[in-house]
Amino acid sequence: MDLQQLRDGIDSIDSEILGLFMKRMELCKDVAEYKRIHSLPVFQGGREQQVIDRIKAQTGDSELENGTAALFTTIMDISKCLQNKKLLAGGGYDFSLPDFENAARIGCQGTTGANSEAAAKMIFGDKPISFYRSFEDVFRAVQSGELDYGVLPVHNSTAGSVDSTYDLMAKYSVYIVREVCVEINHCLAAAEDMPLSEVECVYSHKQALAQCSDFLTGNSLRTSEYGNTATAAAMVKEKGGKSAAICSVDCARKLGLHILAEHVADCSLNRTRFVCIARDLQVDPASDSIALMLRIPHTEGSLYRLLTRFYVNGMNLVRIENRPIKDGSFDVMFYLDFSGKLTDPNVKALMNDLAENLESFRCLGTYSSN
Repeated sequence: MDLQQLRDGIDSIDSEILGLFMKRMELCKDVAEYKRIHSLPVFQGGREQQVIDRIKAQTGDSELENGTAALFTTIMDISKCLQNKKLLAGGGYDFSLPDFENAARIGCQGTTGANSEAAAKMIFGDKPISFYRSFEDVFRAVQSGELDYGVLPVHNSTAGSVDSTYDLMAKYSVYIVREVCVEINHCLAAAEDMPLSEVECVYSHKQALAQCSDFLTGNSLRTSEYGNTATAAAMVKEKGGKSAAICSVDCARKLGLHILAEHVADCSLNRTRFVCIARDLQVDPASDSIALMLRIPHTEGSLYRLLTRFYVNGMNLVRIENRPIKDGSFDVMFYLDFSGKLTDPNVKALMNDLAENLESFRCLGTYSSN
């Protein structure tokens, strides 16, 4: 046979496979209806393993056993997605609408002139803002009800994720209710005017130092991490001498510092995403992105199966990363953002599937991607 004949044969077999697949999915709908009537869960681990063991035993070729197992695992995952859609059309999360206009207690980390303050003003306008010593203080105040809303950085276009924010999202029971993006214009500022060669040490948050690493290295400047760009600038103002800070131009001007160099970030377009958190799940009708935190088992194909669920449900993953779980193990927690609305039946089905099948799962909130 020539190549075209071989391809024609494959196409014919593919049509047969598709027809059988559709028949299987029709039976799965009947299974979903049975489970609904008898209040049975969609996921039944024993049944799934029985199918995989049977398929591997029937494969007849040891080199293809893992392939057939992957094929039928995917089919069963598609089946579970379909069953969840059938069973959970009316389910969902309880939530309220955000009330940014009437918010009275707003907080962020740092001091006036911080980029977090600029982000808060994008959401709340000229409402008064309380400043806290650390990110964790903001989380603690939101969870306790001391604050209505807190604003924190989560990701920079140059230096990447703000790890401490993600670690605290796992620790505290709060929800993301809004996201804004702030253009960052870093400068090097000091209490007195001086050439760069006289600067003894540059202080700033580790993210800001990372964002300006080319400038700092190129000028052989020694650095030291500080809690926040604005608090670093305030410390330099008070300390005086030959120290300097990486901070925003606005912050330097507010504090009366001398700007020794402007536009010191590695990239000319330097932006940071900030999230607004609240104690309760609040959903703006314009929200079109959902943030999740989850843990997957240490088994072959577990990440592949997770991604399959999003694909089958037509959900676009816009971000996925992991952070170590600080319990002495090498386990990690995954953080994912995907396009969708909590009111969408497909999203409800997906969320139930994840909650039912994963070791740990939590919705971190929803926000508008604009």
